Amino acid sequence: MAKVTIDGIEIEVPDGTTILNAARMIGGKIVPPAMCYYSKLKHTGGYCRTCLVKVVQGSAKDPRPMPKLMVSCSTTVQDGMVVQNITSPDVLEARKGVVEFLLINHPLDCPICDQAGECKLQDLGYEHGLEKTRYEFKRRTFEMIDIGDKIKLHMTRCILCYRCVRVAEQLTDQRVHGVMNRGDVAEISTYISNVMDKDFSGNVIDVCPVGALTDRTARFRSRIWYTKPMDAHRDCKKCCGKVTLWMKGEEIIKVSARFDKNNEVENFICNECRFDKKKKEDWVIEKPTHIAHHSVISANHYENGKELKMGHHHLEQLNAVTPPAKDKNMLPPPKTK
Repeated sequence: MAKVTIDGIEIEVPDGTTILNAARMIGGKIVPPAMCYYSKLKHTGGYCRTCLVKVVQGSAKDPRPMPKLMVSCSTTVQDGMVVQNITSPDVLEARKGVVEFLLINHPLDCPICDQAGECKLQDLGYEHGLEKTRYEFKRRTFEMIDIGDKIKLHMTRCILCYRCVRVAEQLTDQRVHGVMNRGDVAEISTYISNVMDKDFSGNVIDVCPVGALTDRTARFRSRIWYTKPMDAHRDCKKCCGKVTLWMKGEEIIKVSARFDKNNEVENFICNECRFDKKKKEDWVIEKPTHIAHHSVISANHYENGKELKMGHHHLEQLNAVTPPAKDKNMLPPPKTK
């Protein structure tokens, strides 16, 4: 076991734990953002550089600080290590630069993007970004393509986090897409117009932190904050069958995997559950999905009915003072002095 201090909070973690995962064990605002690292997938992290932290003390045996900012997703903790994240002005300034770099080619199409409301780049830009860009050159653009009948690829929005590549490598029986070219012309694409039709390939939609990969079956059907997410399950022979149904009334707009507190998929689901089971009777609905209060999706989202009960209680108090009219069309006249 190793003791590490992050932003003044000490925690003891197993040997080999990364700084990022140690911060996640503590929780709260001290957790560095991560756009490419994914704990459920192997060989992720180190691409986006948003999780940079400052190691002011390497360990108890060697208290010297590390000479530069370190990526917390791949740097393992040492006993006695002291780390600064939000308490370091150097880290916050560097993170602003990273966000500015990620947004250089990213289009400002949040009003028409299906990922709006659940986009991690939106949150990152709001929390750490700048109000305007210094970039004056022409941005790179790509044509939208369909990589199969269920997935839409909008490469202009991609930040090259490589998550979708790792999903295809580790969950499907054959990867047909990847990063083509290098440098400023690198892009996610399929080889000679192949399609992503392998089972479990739909999980690339859930792991994508931006709106580069979206569900064609749910595209432009509703804004995410107008839907009501519900935990549901079914007896599936391919996967766990535990999903989140994004419903609008009695209609299922889309089906996704369930996410944990770190916004990572708890259990990957098959394409049949995701794309083919869009009827309410296909599922056993459990309860409303827990949504963090800072998310715009939490607006008018009641998880336990407490808010509604408070509303009814307040209404009863008002009725005790002024009894409601028997006929809703016959309202009592206003009182006059």
